[in-house]
Amino acid sequence: MKTKKLVFMALLTAASLILFVVENQIPPVVPVPGVKLGLANIVTVYALFSLGAWPAAAILAVRIVLGALVTGNIAGLLYSAAGGVLCLILMIPLSKILTKKQMWLCSAAGAVFHNIGQTLMAVAVTRTAAVFAFLPVLLISGIIAGLFTGIVAQLILGRAEKHIKF
Repeated sequence: MKTKKLVFMALLTAASLILFVVENQIPPVVPVPGVKLGLANIVTVYALFSLGAWPAAAILAVRIVLGALVTGNIAGLLYSAAGGVLCLILMIPLSKILTKKQMWLCSAAGAVFHNIGQTLMAVAVTRTAAVFAFLPVLLISGIIAGLFTGIVAQLILGRAEKHIKF
């Protein structure tokens, strides 16, 4: 791997971690656990479309681990990992089918799968299916948040492609 690409991945990881920590300080708007904007996912979607699957997965994995350590929410590591893995399992093949002008669609689908992954982890941890009651709200908020983060990632990619070459 080229040094320039590795440094860029480190910068994206740092940006993703900063967005995660900042968003973690924002009080919840909706009284449903797990509903948030997912600003760090802007970086994940951007990395997937600009660098590819493995770099995006590496950035996501490092952000999840460091995010749990920095925020002191080690239990959150399980939920973030479950959501992130399921999200990437869907977004990687979608990124091969969709164009860069359709990143918003990939992001929205990924956000839905992220919420499904987190819900499945919550069911596994709590050992109760009652957690599925939150899923409709999580899916709607996931679509909205995914559209937002995808549009932002698409705008960033459009501008960055002119300046960043590997």
